[in-house]
Amino acid sequence: MKDIYSVKEIFYTLQGEGAQSGRPAIFCRFSKCNLWNGRESDRENAICRFCDTDFVGTDGQNGGKYSEQELISIISSLWPTDVGDNVFLVCTGGEPALQLNQQLLDAFHDVGFEVAIETNGTLPLPRGLDWVCVSPKGTSDVVIDECDELKLAYPQIDQKPEQFDHIDAKYRYLTPIAPPSLENLLVPSKEANTKLAIQYCLDNPNWRLNLQTHKIVGLS
Repeated sequence: MKDIYSVKEIFYTLQGEGAQSGRPAIFCRFSKCNLWNGRESDRENAICRFCDTDFVGTDGQNGGKYSEQELISIISSLWPTDVGDNVFLVCTGGEPALQLNQQLLDAFHDVGFEVAIETNGTLPLPRGLDWVCVSPKGTSDVVIDECDELKLAYPQIDQKPEQFDHIDAKYRYLTPIAPPSLENLLVPSKEANTKLAIQYCLDNPNWRLNLQTHKIVGLS
């Protein structure tokens, strides 16, 4: 029986943050997360309380329940040039590691996709990913100890950047937290959070400030 994958949305845009910022990419947002069910009524009791992404269901742009070949077909159709080794695919969520398995990753590689993942780091990942971004959330236990970039929402009561000194990361980023949820913050505004993140980076120069440029310029 073929695996079926639940996908909230698939769209072509520019990567808005981190080391790959500005790069054309296709985002495949998988449904579901293991740190919050996506319901606002349950946000207060979730492990991650500051998520700003709708990952519930399959009703987004190009969303649906797909086989691996159907996914490949949709992703290929969104790339503006001939499909080959130039397709940059970002698997995100929700938590993509709930669904992105070795079989699907191998199928993506077989058609020449370069595959990145944006994960909360609480689940093992398939082997051979081309780019791994780990973004720990709240009090969750991170099981990944090596990645391309480590990205923390900042500041948080439940987690401090120094907790992740043991993770071997090429890049380390702090993302100032913005609404919708500010209950778990030390300060009540994005502007104040940004100032705190800047100061932390100045005091700890192995960290960099991460701005979500896709929101600044109005991209998806």
